[in-house]
Amino acid sequence: MVKVGLTGGIGAGKSEVSRLLASYGAVIVDADRIAREVVEPGTPGLAAVVEEFGAGVLAPDGTLDRPKLGGIVFADPERLKALNAIVHPLVGARSAELEASAGPDAVVVHDVPLLAENGLAPLYDLVIVIDAAPQTQLDRLVRQRGMTEDEAKSRMAAQASREQRLAIADLVIDNDGPLAELEPQVREVWERLRSR
Repeated sequence: MVKVGLTGGIGAGKSEVSRLLASYGAVIVDADRIAREVVEPGTPGLAAVVEEFGAGVLAPDGTLDRPKLGGIVFADPERLKALNAIVHPLVGARSAELEASAGPDAVVVHDVPLLAENGLAPLYDLVIVIDAAPQTQLDRLVRQRGMTEDEAKSRMAAQASREQRLAIADLVIDNDGPLAELEPQVREVWERLRSR
């Protein structure tokens, strides 16, 4: 088994790279998806979040109001730490379960947005960083995700810097250009992973 950490700043294109790697046969362990699962209604994770942040972070249907919670935590680093202290251990446990269920010859790609921030690089055989210029990220967040420029900048500021991510990279995929330039790079990375 090859354990890969995949990361990049918000709007850098991790989701597209994950999708391509999965299409080639990688087992994807998506930390964001798992982070949503561990705070679904009825879970101990959601109960802990409500205990920490109050019932005001719930939507009328009892689900987590992610935009409301995001507005709280991305404006206050201490509140973000409190949320991470609840969610990260739950995500780690579920990620370990998924990895353990992959075959011995699998390439397991852990899609982890906060890999650099949380010092997780040593957990992987290698780290792939999806890199895009901050202006490209900002443009994608505003244009594709409908964020205001201030919201996008706030999310970007809450993450590691481009330099911090590149410092932990074993492989870098440049996603500053059009989608057509991404696929050949990802295929080349996949061939390198399969040969390990």
